[in-house]
Amino acid sequence: MSVSHACVDVYQGSVAALVPFFVAERAYSYAAAAGIVLAASLLSSIVQPLFGVLTDRWAMPWLLPVSTVAGGAGVALAGATSGYALTLVVVAVSGIGVAAYHPEAARLARAAAGRSHQAMSWFSLGGSLGFATAPLLVGAVVATGGLGASPLLVVPALAGAALCVAALRSARIASAATPQGAVPVGRDDRRSFLLLSGAVVCRSIVFVGLSAFVSLLVVQRVGGGEATGTAALFVLYLGGAVGTVAGGSLAVRFGRLPVTRWSYALTVVAVAGVVLVPGPLLFVFVAAASAGLYVPFSLHITLGQDYLPLHVGTASGVTLGLTVSIGGLASPAIGALADASSLPVALSALILLPAVGLLFLRPLREPVAAELVAQRRV
Repeated sequence: MSVSHACVDVYQGSVAALVPFFVAERAYSYAAAAGIVLAASLLSSIVQPLFGVLTDRWAMPWLLPVSTVAGGAGVALAGATSGYALTLVVVAVSGIGVAAYHPEAARLARAAAGRSHQAMSWFSLGGSLGFATAPLLVGAVVATGGLGASPLLVVPALAGAALCVAALRSARIASAATPQGAVPVGRDDRRSFLLLSGAVVCRSIVFVGLSAFVSLLVVQRVGGGEATGTAALFVLYLGGAVGTVAGGSLAVRFGRLPVTRWSYALTVVAVAGVVLVPGPLLFVFVAAASAGLYVPFSLHITLGQDYLPLHVGTASGVTLGLTVSIGGLASPAIGALADASSLPVALSALILLPAVGLLFLRPLREPVAAELVAQRRV
């Protein structure tokens, strides 16, 4: 499941990684390039929670391979299309495919992981590695063959679909693929879930804003062309892979909510460094921002599932969906502000958002595990 997650999320990272090539080859403005990120996120923001609701009612394990192929096909066609409108359409198809994958995958991964935060962090690590691999994959394919070579990007989707089929044959996951006979335990804490979702929204805007524009910012500050921009995006995503695994281990020792709050505080400082610090030192702050954004990634998922134990699929769809989709909705505004002023000015707005996220996290309390609720009832 973790490796299949990587094969899917490589397409979330690929959309942002394609932005510099669209700007260079097709002379797109910042706003037009951000519109491509929006296309991958707009329908996703609606579809992913919807699929979460559906997976709470019916088992849909077949979604995993089908959505994986759809996610890859859309990105693979993005560079081969001839017009801006058609590019938006195929990227939107990719976004829907990625959105359809996550709620069911998170539900089945939870069944395989039990209540282990570390195990869920390994599942989340797959997505982080997919993001980290995306700029390298796109750079290797598109920098060599141009946007016309993008159909080669479908290969991870085909591999991911095969891995999904193999995972579904696992006895533990197969038993979880028929939730109709299971009786959920616990009580939904909707207020806490909404507060958590508010924090995830703040995190999403920062993450997608940096993903879409950090490569262009680094080229402006450091030079070196598209290769330097790709390296910065790789640092942003690779640091996330490390942070995701660290988040599970830190949560075991210090608790999920303290670790999440510390991460948001670190992100404030790190994003300020990305925006304000010149020269190669910028890469250090990109790595720090990556850690701050990714350490709480898997913790958002498990907290959301524990706040809504009666609607685990919905919780997974919202927390995972908001991770990228809401940020994608905000990215055109960042691009438009960059066109009107400058890229550093536009990205300065991202500094305050993690602090706002901290305000959402402050009232939260650790949710009571469903197993403990069951024991109390007995």
